[in-house]
Amino acid sequence: MRHFDEIYSLAADRHGGPDALAAKLTKPKSVTELAAMPDDRWLSIITKTVFQAGFNWKVIENKWDGFETAFDGFDVGRCAFMDDEKFDALLQDTRIVRNGTKIAAVRDNATFLLELRDEGGAGQVLGSWPSTDYIGLLAMLGKRGSRLGGASAQYAMRFAGRDSFILSRDVTARLIAEGVIDKPATSKKAMTAVQEAFNTWMDQSGRSLTEISRVLAMSL
Repeated sequence: MRHFDEIYSLAADRHGGPDALAAKLTKPKSVTELAAMPDDRWLSIITKTVFQAGFNWKVIENKWDGFETAFDGFDVGRCAFMDDEKFDALLQDTRIVRNGTKIAAVRDNATFLLELRDEGGAGQVLGSWPSTDYIGLLAMLGKRGSRLGGASAQYAMRFAGRDSFILSRDVTARLIAEGVIDKPATSKKAMTAVQEAFNTWMDQSGRSLTEISRVLAMSL
């Protein structure tokens, strides 16, 4: 597998040079910033990601103000203790996408976030999880969250601003080209290989998972 500097050069050649590439990269939020993020914002971000999965993202974005209103500003307590009357009303609410399974996921994920309060809070747990074990965080989200398997958890963490990689088509293609994996990573063994590669590139570059992931995507 190439040294990260070589991959950065490949990306820079395709995007106007090193300075132009650097301008396209964003750094993740700090642990302090993530710890200070209110639970309702975590639930909002997670919910948007869940509803976007398998759906037109633009439609969800255009309806998002309606989602915020319909779900009471994503107040975690209200969403976690949603009763049948509220659930049935949401199934008829034209301000949102009326998918019963995903509406139920809002309730379930609110309950999950309440559980994290006993472990230090969502912002602390999700924000301070070591980037060197990012796949451990993804596994935890997939196990304890609702509809947060696969790419959904990756996008939720990126949209929240925490350090993250997204195994998009382009990132996956670069990982295959570097011999890290031989097909899209779905197994624990493949995800471990991906994490080890990112850890190596973090050591080589001093950059975050977020930056490295973007560089890999733009190297093709």
